[in-house]
Amino acid sequence: MPRPIPSPDLPPLQRLREIMHLLRSPGGCPWDAEQTHETLIKHLIEEAYEVADAVKGGDRDEIVDELGDLLLQPVFHAEIASENGQFDLDDVATAICEKLIRRHPHVFAEAEADSSAAVLSQWDEIKLEEKGETTDGLDPYLKKANEGLPSLMSAQKIQKKVAKVGFDWAAVGPVLEKIHEELSEVEEAIQSGHGDEVAEEIGDLLFAVVNLARQTGNEAELLLHRTNRKFVERFSAMETRLRKEGQALHSATLEEMDEAWNFVKVHPPSIRDKKSE
Repeated sequence: MPRPIPSPDLPPLQRLREIMHLLRSPGGCPWDAEQTHETLIKHLIEEAYEVADAVKGGDRDEIVDELGDLLLQPVFHAEIASENGQFDLDDVATAICEKLIRRHPHVFAEAEADSSAAVLSQWDEIKLEEKGETTDGLDPYLKKANEGLPSLMSAQKIQKKVAKVGFDWAAVGPVLEKIHEELSEVEEAIQSGHGDEVAEEIGDLLFAVVNLARQTGNEAELLLHRTNRKFVERFSAMETRLRKEGQALHSATLEEMDEAWNFVKVHPPSIRDKKSE
């Protein structure tokens, strides 16, 4: 029997919460009911990336759509927590309201911060105080620097944090030199034939490349995400070209695939072409 649809006259956020409650309730959606905080982690990360892609694309409707998908995630988590008597969406909203007030004393109190740099410095100081951390205390400075993040994001967060206490290169040049150094060490490790050493040196190389992204004002995680997407689109275009030439992907030679790849690299399909596939 169909469940009653929450009234469109409700405030949109309240309506969303009621829809989620129905989906999780007995007689609702089996998939939604089975989800946990842990199973939703990958969806939260994926939706954040989709928002980033939509913003980069600049399409208003796509941005609205992807932000909606992302908004669903905290609502979903809050519903799960509410069922367990832990917290609800109001608690989440209250917590962020209080945090914003605490960390903007130049707006809501008598502190002064006349530049973005001053605001960020003040924010970090307040954050350290809230967490009971200091740069000269007994707890390790990087104690919580890499918890719960994908590896590229974690590396960049670590680098940003140590840069705040002066442990950083002043320019891009030394970072490029470090990358060349790490690449040479990878080559030496490969020649030595020691698998563990090769893995360690590749990790060092990746860390150095993340540093280059940071030094040039980029987010390494987003850069690789975009490159992955570009590769998938180009590979799909290559496959389409092979098919038009009467060639199946699995039977094509490497030379044939290279030729098709180079063609679509120079002549990427238009949006119209993609939609007609």
